[in-house]
Amino acid sequence: MDREQIGRCGAYCGVCEWKEKTNCPGCPKAEGNMFWGECLIAKCSIEKGIDHCGFCSSLPCDMLQQAFEHPEHGDNGERLANLRAWARGEDTYIELGTFSSG
Repeated sequence: MDREQIGRCGAYCGVCEWKEKTNCPGCPKAEGNMFWGECLIAKCSIEKGIDHCGFCSSLPCDMLQQAFEHPEHGDNGERLANLRAWARGEDTYIELGTFSSG
């Protein structure tokens, strides 16, 4: 796992299908200005001076919860699991759509 590809919201940019298609540098380098527009989650993380939401005392906040539940871009708990693992210093990730919390 490339730690420079850790998405601030818990997605792992290193396996994103859009990374190559759009020449996206990944969340940490995009600084909240993603290929699809401004990312408020990334901007919040940057303003707080943290690398990703796993280091936030409000995890999961309302903004992040809305991203988790988004009908097209949501997940089944992978992002939250990733954020918690990354905050513990683990070099692992779960791809979105591959985890079952039940």
